[in-house]
Parts: sequence; C-alpha cells; structure tokens
Amino acid sequence: MRTNIKTAVALAFVILAGLLLLLPGGENKQYFRNEGFVFGTVYTIQYEADKDYHDSLRAVMREVDEALSMFNPQSVLSRINNNEEVVTNADFEAVFRVSEEVSRLSDGAFDITVAPLVNAWGFGFENRQQMTKQVIDSLLELVDYASLRVMDHRLIKGDPRQRLDAGAVAKGFGCDKVAEWLKSKGVENMLVDIGGEVVASGLNSRGEKWAIGITKPIDDVTGNKQELQDVIRTSSVAMATSGNYRNFYYDNGVRRSHTIDPRTGYPVHHSLLSATVTASSCMRADALATCCMVLGTDSALALINSLDDAECYLIEAKSDTMQVRVSDRWTEK
Repeated sequence: MRTNIKTAVALAFVILAGLLLLLPGGENKQYFRNEGFVFGTVYTIQYEADKDYHDSLRAVMREVDEALSMFNPQSVLSRINNNEEVVTNADFEAVFRVSEEVSRLSDGAFDITVAPLVNAWGFGFENRQQMTKQVIDSLLELVDYASLRVMDHRLIKGDPRQRLDAGAVAKGFGCDKVAEWLKSKGVENMLVDIGGEVVASGLNSRGEKWAIGITKPIDDVTGNKQELQDVIRTSSVAMATSGNYRNFYYDNGVRRSHTIDPRTGYPVHHSLLSATVTASSCMRADALATCCMVLGTDSALALINSLDDAECYLIEAKSDTMQVRVSDRWTEK
C-alpha cells in the first residue's frame, strides 16, 4: 500500500510539471530572433517568449513610421512639412517633447527643424544644392525649434517654410516602443537593435548579460567594416550611437559629414568621430548622441556630465590614432 501511495504521489508531480510547461510563462518559453528592414535600416530583435511576436512588432514599427517618417508622404511629420491639416498623435508628441528638451539643454546644438539644411547639403530627401554663404544664411532663418509649439494636438510653426527632421531620434523611439510592447506581454529578456540603437534587458539565451559592441569609427560608406572598438555587457540599457564615419562625401577635397550644426548651417568638422550615449530612454540617448557629435568632445562631455540620467563613450581622432573619452559616470553596465 505504501508503495502505491508513493507511486501515485510521484505520478501526480509528473502530471503537475507537465501542466506547468503548458501554462503561459512556463518552461515552454524560447528565444526568438526577428530581423528585417525599417526606417531605412536593418533591425534585429531577440527575446524570450512563449510565441513569435514578429507580426505584432512589425505593426508597432509601422506606427512609428506613420508618425515620424520623412519618406512616407502620409506620415504625420510629412504632412506637417507639407503644411497640411493634421492631428498630431501620441508618438509624434512624445518625440517632439524630447527633441525640444534636448534642444534647450544644448542651446540649439540639436534642432528638429534642421531639415532644410540637411536636404540642401544632400543628406535628406532632396537633391544637394550648390551651397554658398547666402544659401546657408537664408536656410538658417528657418532653423528655430523655439518657434514651434503643439496646441490642441496640432503643430504650429513660426514660419510655414519650416520642415522637420526626426532622423536623429526616430530609431531610438522605435526601440523604446518595441521594448515597451514586449514588456507588456511579460517579456523580461530582450535585445532590440534598430540600426545600432539598442534597448536591452535581462539575459541572453545562454543566461548571460547581453554583449553590445561599439563599432570602431573607420571611414566606410559601404557599412561593411564592422571592427569593434569595445564591447559592453549589460542586463539593462538604452543606448544610441552617432558618428561621421559612414554617411559623408568629399566636396572639392572637403569632407562633408551628415551631421549638420543647426547653429552654423555647416557640416561639423572636428576631431570627434563617434558618440555612444546611454540614457533613461533610447529616444533620449539617440538625440543626445547626435547632440554630442555637433558639440565636439569637450562640450559633449560637459553636457552629459551635467545630466543625471545619461553617460557617454566618445571616440576622437588624435594625430594618427584614436582616443576614448568617457563621461564621469560611465561604467560597465
């Protein structure tokens, strides 16, 4: 009789364990890897879940595109640029608020109204112009984030010719949105990478912290060179990188990078090659990384050190070598 009781108890445990495996959040979870193309770049999303959410994650990214894309003529941002009547949605307003804040923090080194200059220099959605001081001065009249305001879910411009460029913040915002959606489904372990902007939490499929590379800033318009400068290992980070080593051209022997200084109207030309920033959100890190590239090394460090929620890893050119400078609180995550 005693043997039969033991057998029955053991069988009950086996059955209970099997049922637990079938429950959401049980041991039937696995790591999924979703890849694709969005916002003009590639994305990779890794996460532990009990099902593949790729279709839903694509829908989340489409929502971001419909709010912020300069290349989608029906997006909120495109319709604003075309002076159409359009109601601003929550995604657009979230990006606008952070862009406005970073602009204030940097005294205009970041400015979402820089689009006319970006286009004129040939880095936007229009053909490059013949740039002269007169052209630049006329375009600078349109670059003024402080002249914008959102009222009753509508963007009011200071000048109808102003056009917005969310390219320095949209990828980071997309990472945040994807990560938030996964968390709403109970996902704890994930790595969201959209064009090098990253949100990571938890552990990878080997039970280890996520390893995230910081690319060495080697001139490479093809994007094929992927030598790493450093690797950080983290279980919680929102990180973005901006650099001038891929999107550039030479104009009569002068190197023109895609980072335009909204204060001067010219592409930046200094020793800072790339800026990696961590912050309280990937959207904020994205904007701050671009801001650092405009400011240059010393001013970038001063800005980031003044913020409670941000850190930076800067790579600058020194003679024929590269030097790493980090903010006061930069540590291995």
